[in-house]
Amino acid sequence: MKKTLLIIYSFFLIQLSFAQGTSQENLISGNFIGKSFDEFAEIVERDTPYKFYFSTDELNQIKVNLSLDKSALREVLYTLFEGTELKFTIDDQNRVFITVGKALNLRLSPTYFLESSQNSEEQGLSLSDGDRTFSRNKLYVIGNPEEQGNTATLSGKVVGYDTGNPVPGAVIYEQNKIVSAVTNVSGEYNITLPKGRYTIFIQNLGGFVEQRQIQLNGSGSLDLFIEENIISLDEFVLNSERNLNISRPEMGLQKLDISTIKKIPAILGEVDVIRGVLSLPGVQTVGEASVGFNVRGGAADQNLILYNNSTIYNPSHLFGLFSAFNPDLISSVDLYKAGVPAQYGGRLSSVLNVNGSYGNTDKIKVNGGIGLLTGRISVDGPIGEKTTFATGLRSTYSDWLLNFLEDNTEFSDGRANFYDFNFNIAHKLNEKNTFKFNTYLSNDSFRFDQDTLFNYENLNYNASWTRYFSDKFEADLIVGQDQYTFGIEGRDNPSNAYDLGYRIKQQFVKLDFKYALDEKQSLSFGLSSMKYNLQAGKLDPSGNESMVIPESVNPETALESAIYFSDEIELNDKFTFNLGGRYVLYNYLGSNTARYYQEGVSPSENTLLREETFSEGEVIQTHHGAEFRVGARYLLNNTSSIKVGYNTNRQFIHLLTNNAAIAPTDTWKLSDNNIKPQWGDQLSLGFYKNLKADTYEFSAEVYHRTMRNLLDYRSGATLILNSEVEQDILNSDGRSYGIELMMKKNTGRLNGWISYFYARSLLRTSENETAEKINGGNWYRNNFDQPHNATLIGNYEITKRLSTSVNFNYSTGRPITLPVAKFEYSGSERIFFSDRNAYRIPDYFRMDISFNIEGNHKVKKLAHSSWSLGVYNLLGRQNPYSVFFTPVNGTLQGYQLSIFARPIPFITYNFKI
Repeated sequence: MKKTLLIIYSFFLIQLSFAQGTSQENLISGNFIGKSFDEFAEIVERDTPYKFYFSTDELNQIKVNLSLDKSALREVLYTLFEGTELKFTIDDQNRVFITVGKALNLRLSPTYFLESSQNSEEQGLSLSDGDRTFSRNKLYVIGNPEEQGNTATLSGKVVGYDTGNPVPGAVIYEQNKIVSAVTNVSGEYNITLPKGRYTIFIQNLGGFVEQRQIQLNGSGSLDLFIEENIISLDEFVLNSERNLNISRPEMGLQKLDISTIKKIPAILGEVDVIRGVLSLPGVQTVGEASVGFNVRGGAADQNLILYNNSTIYNPSHLFGLFSAFNPDLISSVDLYKAGVPAQYGGRLSSVLNVNGSYGNTDKIKVNGGIGLLTGRISVDGPIGEKTTFATGLRSTYSDWLLNFLEDNTEFSDGRANFYDFNFNIAHKLNEKNTFKFNTYLSNDSFRFDQDTLFNYENLNYNASWTRYFSDKFEADLIVGQDQYTFGIEGRDNPSNAYDLGYRIKQQFVKLDFKYALDEKQSLSFGLSSMKYNLQAGKLDPSGNESMVIPESVNPETALESAIYFSDEIELNDKFTFNLGGRYVLYNYLGSNTARYYQEGVSPSENTLLREETFSEGEVIQTHHGAEFRVGARYLLNNTSSIKVGYNTNRQFIHLLTNNAAIAPTDTWKLSDNNIKPQWGDQLSLGFYKNLKADTYEFSAEVYHRTMRNLLDYRSGATLILNSEVEQDILNSDGRSYGIELMMKKNTGRLNGWISYFYARSLLRTSENETAEKINGGNWYRNNFDQPHNATLIGNYEITKRLSTSVNFNYSTGRPITLPVAKFEYSGSERIFFSDRNAYRIPDYFRMDISFNIEGNHKVKKLAHSSWSLGVYNLLGRQNPYSVFFTPVNGTLQGYQLSIFARPIPFITYNFKI
């Protein structure tokens, strides 16, 4: 019995090997850019069994500009000869005959000259090899020429050659018009085209391609036959976004899927969305464990961060040590650095769109992980046939580690904890209506000693309704609320105990439409409205013994509304452009008290003219204006393109901070009658090139930005609980420019990317500012001006279960202001400081390494597990976060602060059920 089974098994392996060999021997790979057909044929004959027979004179005008990766010769020749009189035939001996006008039929069916032969397909009969050759080259005339209209619909059924069974999931497409259809479970299809002559291609899931020549005079039917049951032992990778970096008109768009982000070594092994974004060109941070990021010379508050349409004001835990997004509930991340779609507004620099998961439709799945400081768990799956959900909870147990610190250490009484919770659900009412609901909650609470407790919280929720009116027209209605709060509890002693709080809340509604006019033009348009409510700061005494005087800043209310329109047009195969516009109306509302100052001079106590009180809902100040989005892409060839983009933006909400990094205690301020909206425009140009059959992607982008009405601050400005904050603000202009280079390897055991960018960000006090001129009114470095930045992300698959990742980061040190001299004045020693941001802290360099160990690959087991372990800051470099000076025994001493000055090992256990 064993011997019989061994023979059967060996025979099966031989058959699979033969199937693999026959399925792969005719596939062509290589770069054939700028080749003549003679050169192309010579290379193919050298690398494959094919032999070509043709007249050189007849093909001397054919130029090959293709980059191929395992492509069938038939598909290649169809593409090369489309629109010409050239035809080809391939016989069983791999001989390729190329003729003009009519294909050479080497083998005809016995019924070729009989009238019944032309009806063989219509009768559902299995075709012989001769019939197949005939069918591929015969011209099928479909429909009535007298039928009115410019378009017609071709319908029918796709069936197998040998079995006659319907083939579901087959793709029918016309290459030039980029129109396609997919067969249903019964093998039925329909495709609408302008009337005329076409070559229709049919491809099944196994990869086999057939063709039919049709003359479409009117609507009609045609059944199509194709090979089925193709056996292949090789891995097949379907990349739906292949060549998108070349073909899409948007520029400055970076996409990261969660599988890529999980490979990047992170602090303490916690997968971090923000850390992934920071590895992209044009994105930088002022230092480790800092909240926020800077994009192309813009401030951290100039980035719009969205999670499933909700605005996240603080995307971090523990002062920036961890990202506030649970990686198990994220599907992808999109960063728009330029060419921001017209539907987005309200920020000057970028849009970070984090797309959350709504669960799978297969079965209930559980994911989780346990690290040194955090643990997480998530559940997703179907509820019935039409509903899916995804929910997750992540928290820390860092207090457990802090308890191990000695009692006499600085942080022995410290406490730190956080959690975040997500719940997303989607319900498909029918084929035309889908409803979704999202909620997101994150909370942080920490203290460095027993005296002061910090806490902050994000609370977001929204509901959306998607309506598909047709295959070409759809709409999205989204309604929701976002909220961010922070609080400080001071308990130094009972007499000055206090509670300080701040809150920003916004309600919003969005209505977006998408309409595809045809395969070459698509429209998007819509409107939105958002109401801001700011509790700009409130101080209260805590306890009966507290002598703190209550103090508060007047609440602020505003309404920001916008209407937008965008039109993407493909003029021809090479040139596509996108033209968009957005008009914004902003109303600063009561109830509030507005202060009015003398015109032409800076606001101050001496220039205050009057104060005026407005009732609730009354308009205090209106700002409005148009924003433009223009982009274009030109294909140089199949593997390269150039793009250009220009956009303008307005921002009506400002972060009040004089630090380089965002702190949870920083407050936001709305534009009013004294503080104007920020305005910026950006011009960018890019070149994109794919190499070696899309294995490598190269991009180079240059940009220039100008900005107005930016907020800088007078020396000694007070920003917390300041009711007249406009008196401490200096109106400033900004400019930034740079170049970004990136090379990315997408496939293979070794993959990753390397990027370098040179970026400058400068400020200058506005010419009409009379209060104070920073650095004499000259351009000076922004707090986050770091010209040189380089990143290397490398992943290597050692085995199917073991892989490693390395991360190198380098950047120029950020600017600082230093004391440069001391002098005697009025009997005491004084310090003289340099111009603002005239010096820099030392350059930053860090190397990380991690290993990912997968569990065994058994299909049937309780859980699929993996381990992630590595070292953050492997070289133990003491990268400075800041430099500060403190008087010690009458002498000013300088100190350098490093957040992670030693190697930090980590280990995380991950599981899936």
